[in-house]
Amino acid sequence: MKDQKKRSAVDRFLSWIERVGNKTPNPVIIFILLIGVIIFASWVFSLLGVSSVNPATNEVVQVESLLTKSNLIRMIEEAITNFTAFPALGLVLTVMLGIGLAEQSGYFEVMLTSVVEKAPKNLVLWVIILVGVLGNVAGDAAPIVMPPLAAIIFLKMGYHPIAGAIVGYVAPLGGFAANLIPGMSDALVFAFTEPAAALVDPSLQVNVLMNYYFIAFSTPILVMVIYWILKKYTLPRLGTYNPEDREEQVEAKEYTKQERAAVKWGNWSALLVLLVLLLLTIPENGLLRNQETGSIVNDSPLMNGIGIIMTIFFFVPGLVYGIKAGTINNSHDFAFMLTKSMQSMGSFIVIVFFASQMMAYFNWSNLGTVLAVEGAGLLQNASGPVLIIGFILLTAFINMFIGSASSKWAILAPIFIPMFMLLDFHPAFTQMAYRIGDSITNPLSPMMPYMPLLLAVVQRYDKKSGIGTLMANALPYSVAIGIIWTVLFIVWYLIGLPLGPNSPAFLS
Repeated sequence: MKDQKKRSAVDRFLSWIERVGNKTPNPVIIFILLIGVIIFASWVFSLLGVSSVNPATNEVVQVESLLTKSNLIRMIEEAITNFTAFPALGLVLTVMLGIGLAEQSGYFEVMLTSVVEKAPKNLVLWVIILVGVLGNVAGDAAPIVMPPLAAIIFLKMGYHPIAGAIVGYVAPLGGFAANLIPGMSDALVFAFTEPAAALVDPSLQVNVLMNYYFIAFSTPILVMVIYWILKKYTLPRLGTYNPEDREEQVEAKEYTKQERAAVKWGNWSALLVLLVLLLLTIPENGLLRNQETGSIVNDSPLMNGIGIIMTIFFFVPGLVYGIKAGTINNSHDFAFMLTKSMQSMGSFIVIVFFASQMMAYFNWSNLGTVLAVEGAGLLQNASGPVLIIGFILLTAFINMFIGSASSKWAILAPIFIPMFMLLDFHPAFTQMAYRIGDSITNPLSPMMPYMPLLLAVVQRYDKKSGIGTLMANALPYSVAIGIIWTVLFIVWYLIGLPLGPNSPAFLS
């Protein structure tokens, strides 16, 4: 009876979150409303004569009304330029060509399944978690493929299949910002970090790999955390599985010999691309090094062209797999897959249009600078760990209501990047804190488009399961990942380690 009351309380809380989240406007509408708020606020604060002294330049910055004749004309004349000149827009779309082809051709799906199936039995659980975390580089493939695949493997191993579905869902989403391979998530957040940093210092050089050292180091740690929760909590809690609760007979998807052979060709082609990149980078006079200084990081073709390099790295195995597996039989199939991968970026492009206008208005009105200066002044006496924990918790809370990572960061970046820069924190630091907060509540957020898919998988094995079942089993992972990852980030900050290439924790 007591357990039932606890479950009812949890269900009521989760239902409240779901209701509130469902009433939240579409991100596009949110940006349109924010544009209206910025225009109105610029007018009001301009009338009040609000100003601040920018500590970076010692200049007095006055809020400027956007409702003046010159600014209204500027809104009309520069709207398209604001959009097309938006930093990293081309980078994101280009990278998506490679990742999209690898996903549409079937390479990611068959490759993920093949790796898990071939893992030694005593390492299967570890491999499922690792593939899940690394699988977030594959976009939508991992949270769609891993839950049903892991459920079937768990069942065959004598474990509860729902435990497999949960861990297959948690690994790619809870560890969304962790990976050993740079991917689309790096490009998406960078798209909004770069213009936000320019509000304070347009000359500051940032790069898409600004968090790579930390996220790569985080990957094995998060794998261990997820494995520990699985063994200590999820498996004992779910206990043995009663097949009578199964709604339908579930069998593993079988792939043809041609598809499995095609994966090997795809993997070898990926290794070949990696080898070519190493040959162009390692030699002292390598093509991808800075031709004057020999640096791999500072103003080198490797860093400046990382977008097209990432595209090629995913594009080649996707194309090779498609040809060998028969999913790409002609130029029409090839073009269709590239087009379909771009279709999935439609919402991102729409968001960028309105976000670019919002950031431009923020910049023209000087509201961003004044808000950053005043906010930094309020936070200047707060210690680093307090700022880290507070910002991570804020992001994690917002994530329960807005599922899109790029939408949230488009709203938060213009506020917190400048604010933290004035407190001497590098944009890479603020971006990483955001990515941690954005990841840890992903498995709990009803706004995740994969949640209904997970529920469908779980109900195959227990028709009585609901959203509360998913939340109750995913919560320990989110809590553990949140605590360990935050502590790791604080330790990283206290030691003062760089977060990525040319990306220290502090500006000075």
